[in-house]
Amino acid sequence: MPLPKTVSKFMSLKINLVSLGCARTLVDSEVALGGLALEGYQIVGDLKQADVAIVNTCGFIEEAKTESIDTILRLCDMKKKGQLKAVVVLGCLAQRHGEELRKELAEVDAIVGTNNFGDIARILEPLNRKEKIFKVEPKPYYLLDENTPRYNLTPDHYAYIKISEGCINACSYCAIPKMKGAHRSRSIGSILAEIRKLTSERKISEINLIGQDTAAFGYDVDKVFRLPELLRAIEKEKLAPWARLLYAHPGHVTEDMIDAIAESSSICKYIDFPIEHSHDAMLKRMNRGVDRAKMLWGIETVRKKMPKASIRTTIIVGFPGETEEEFQDLMEFLKEVRFDRLGAFQFSEEEGTRAYGMPDQIPKPVRLERYNAVMAQQRDISQELNAQMIGKSAHVMIDEKSDDEPNIFYGRTEADAPDVDCQVLIHSEKKLIPGQFIDVTIEDALEYDLVASY
Repeated sequence: MPLPKTVSKFMSLKINLVSLGCARTLVDSEVALGGLALEGYQIVGDLKQADVAIVNTCGFIEEAKTESIDTILRLCDMKKKGQLKAVVVLGCLAQRHGEELRKELAEVDAIVGTNNFGDIARILEPLNRKEKIFKVEPKPYYLLDENTPRYNLTPDHYAYIKISEGCINACSYCAIPKMKGAHRSRSIGSILAEIRKLTSERKISEINLIGQDTAAFGYDVDKVFRLPELLRAIEKEKLAPWARLLYAHPGHVTEDMIDAIAESSSICKYIDFPIEHSHDAMLKRMNRGVDRAKMLWGIETVRKKMPKASIRTTIIVGFPGETEEEFQDLMEFLKEVRFDRLGAFQFSEEEGTRAYGMPDQIPKPVRLERYNAVMAQQRDISQELNAQMIGKSAHVMIDEKSDDEPNIFYGRTEADAPDVDCQVLIHSEKKLIPGQFIDVTIEDALEYDLVASY
């Protein structure tokens, strides 16, 4: 829902923002647009109506960087054709490769890093005088709070709440600390105040707590993991039917954190638990700060205390030095654990990381072959797990109605996060509303999705 606009000299400037990458980037985009709307810029959803195009970039891996560059070039081409007045590059790619972008893309009017989402309106003021802008701080320190204006980019019935910024880890393959800075947590009071504000403005069915590593919440303040305290505070206030936790590093998952989820009636029995690999030698080369035994303890503890919990993970194949034996260890581990949800990445050699230029780089065809093997195995596991749901009842939240087929709706169970996980395709002659909770009967199981009737 757009924020109210104040009268200003920018009222005539129409802004369209393209948000790339993950949910964390989406929150940054909401913050940027919130500040712009408050200063009187007009936010438009159609790029063809815009005067200024902003692309909030992702710079995580090569594939994401390529998408960002392709988007920037497309917008610059529109500017050359007179379809845009200015192009702004914002976010992670700007933070990481700002100087290179400034040298190679003269058509870009502004390059703004990750420290200035909150004051983007002030920074872009020179665009009115057709001046070039370059604003990239060497060490980002920005952290939003409950008073930060946000322009909603998610469906009205769910929202992302960023509980921390930056990263406490130093994984050897990852450039996120260079793009986002050191780990910094918000206060519990600030987070609760933001959730209260959101739920007073919209009928929120689901709150998703996000950060680079949510399990490390609070550790930067006093060397204590404060996530269990936050989860219990959210449960106590019951501000939304569902609250979901994403991106919890296995090395920082504690029994108290698992207990806080297990005891709650509103926090989804869902753990996002990125292992990245199973073999201790690989975990050490990745500098993950956790070993196989600790990860197994986390998985077993979750399943012991929450037998119906859904565990999601991510893995990397083809990391430098990964032997065939180590890859098979990973395959056996995944087969044994049977994660409910899994995302896989092929190793991407990123400049500025410790893994860049490491010896024993794995050829790209081998990386692809290993990726395909992992995904084929996981498809079978997912199909088997889904098949167990046929004939059973499931509690589902409605996300949207099909644009193409009458009486078809899409929803999610507690086991599925928005955008990254599975859906339930629901046949219903009744009118269903996004954010509505219903109990459906599962009639069929696909590789990843379920089919139900209501």
